Amino acid sequence: MTDYARRRIAGRGIPLPGNDIDTDRIIPARFLKEVTFASMGEHVFEDARKQNPEHPFNSPAYQGASVLVVGQNFGCGSSREHAPQALMRWGIGAIVGGSYGEIFFGNCAANGIPCLAIEAADVDWLLRSVEKNPREALDVDVERQEVRFLGRTIRARIPDGARNQLVSGAWNAMSVLLEAGDGIERTARALPYVSGF
Repeated sequence: MTDYARRRIAGRGIPLPGNDIDTDRIIPARFLKEVTFASMGEHVFEDARKQNPEHPFNSPAYQGASVLVVGQNFGCGSSREHAPQALMRWGIGAIVGGSYGEIFFGNCAANGIPCLAIEAADVDWLLRSVEKNPREALDVDVERQEVRFLGRTIRARIPDGARNQLVSGAWNAMSVLLEAGDGIERTARALPYVSGF
């Protein structure tokens, strides 16, 4: 059995200051026509990156980073699943910030990307500290609801439902279905409209 649990994610951070960054900025609407998500990572923040050559996702210092640090209400706006897919395919494995758009948060959890919330003062400190120390790793502990960086432990929050799914690996719906295959088959055979009455 494959372990899909997301108990801890460790990796270098990428700071993205600002509040109310919506899903259209994460992945512009013109890329929604793609048939697969395969190339989404190439286009993450495409318009913002073209407008601002100093955008963090353009910076060589943050290439290979896997923990995104954001402000308040990140991922607000439309419900497109393309936004977490783009971030994931760029290399983001966890997000730490002040708060998240509700649908974006759910889409991230469904894709195995933990989104932990921290207090505003901690967001400010973490954004500044990651910017000053781009080679240092963050430790995002989903199970303990903590974020550790430069010797400091920050208390974080993630709703119990999403946390339990990520920690147990149940966020991966296909895996859960495959593991329950025998039980599903037994139930199906017992249904009169399947077994022919």
